Amino acid sequence: MSKISPCLWYDGEAEQAAKFYVSLLPDSRIETIQKNVIDCPAGKAGTVLVVYFTLAGQSYIALNGGTKMEYSYAASFSIDCADQAEVDRLWDALLADGGKEEQCGWLRDRFGVPWQIVPSAIRDTIGGPDAAGAARAMQAMLGMVKLDIEGLRRAYEGKAAA
Repeated sequence: MSKISPCLWYDGEAEQAAKFYVSLLPDSRIETIQKNVIDCPAGKAGTVLVVYFTLAGQSYIALNGGTKMEYSYAASFSIDCADQAEVDRLWDALLADGGKEEQCGWLRDRFGVPWQIVPSAIRDTIGGPDAAGAARAMQAMLGMVKLDIEGLRRAYEGKAAA
C-alpha cells in the first residue's frame, strides 16, 4: 500500500464503486474489504465500511461514511490515455448507468466522482512547441466534450476540421 492514498467517500456504495473502477484499468485489484464490527453511523454491523483497492498501481480507499457527500472538481482523477480507442472505452464506461459528461474531457461517473479522460497526445498539441498551434488546439479543446485526438492534431496543424 502507498504511504498516501486518496480516500473516496460513499453512502453505502464503496464496494460497488471499487469493483467498477478496478474493472476498467490494468494493474487494478481489490486488496481488502473491512466490515463494520458494530452498528454505527456508517452502517450496520457486518456491512462494508472500507474497501482498500489498487487502481492502475495507485492505492485508494473507498469509505462508506454513512451520509451522501458531494465531490468537487477541485480534486479529480485524470486518466492518461494512449489512443482514441482508450479514450472512447473509458469515457463510455465511466458514463454508463448515470454518469454525466462535461466539457474539455471531464465527466462525473454514476457515483458523482469527477474524472478527466485525457489522451497523451494533448502534450503534443496544447503543450506543443508551436505557440500558434497550441492556441488553436486549446481553442478546439474548449469546444469539445469528449476529447478527440485527431481534432486536436488538425487544429494544432492549422487544418480545417474534416
